[in-house]
Amino acid sequence: MHPYPHTYRVGAAGSQDGTVTVTAAGLPSLETAAPPEFDGPGGVWSPESLLCAAAADCFILTFRSISRVARVPWLKIECQVEGTLQRVDGVAQFTHFATRATLTVPEGADAAKAHALLERAERGCLVSNSLRGSRALDAHVVVAP
Repeated sequence: MHPYPHTYRVGAAGSQDGTVTVTAAGLPSLETAAPPEFDGPGGVWSPESLLCAAAADCFILTFRSISRVARVPWLKIECQVEGTLQRVDGVAQFTHFATRATLTVPEGADAAKAHALLERAERGCLVSNSLRGSRALDAHVVVAP
C-alpha cells in the first residue's frame, strides 16, 4: 500500500440535456444521469447508485483483504447496499445505509470467525466510514454443501 494521503481525481462533463460523462485517467468513461426519483431517464448509473455501489464494492474489497490476512477460506461473497435519501433540515442527504452481505464458505470453515470478519469489514470500509448516514449490517454466512 502507498503511504497516505491518497488522491483520486475524476472529471464530469455534460450539456443542458442528456447524460453526464464521468472520466478518470486510465479508466473507461461512464455515462450517468439523474435517477428516476429525480425525473431522470433511468437505465444508467446515477450519483446516488454510484455512491451505494462504492460502499458495496469497498465492503467486498475490505473483506477480501481482511480474510486474506486472517487466512479464512471462502468461496463467494455477495453484497447489497440500500441507501435511504431523505430531506433533513431542508437538505437532501443519505440518512441510512443498510448493507446485506452473504458469504459462502467451504464445509469445515469456521463460520463464526467468518461472520466476525464480515463485521470487521463493515467497520473498516473506508467509503462507508466517510459517509454521514447511519449504518447497519445484516451479515449471513452460508456453508457450501
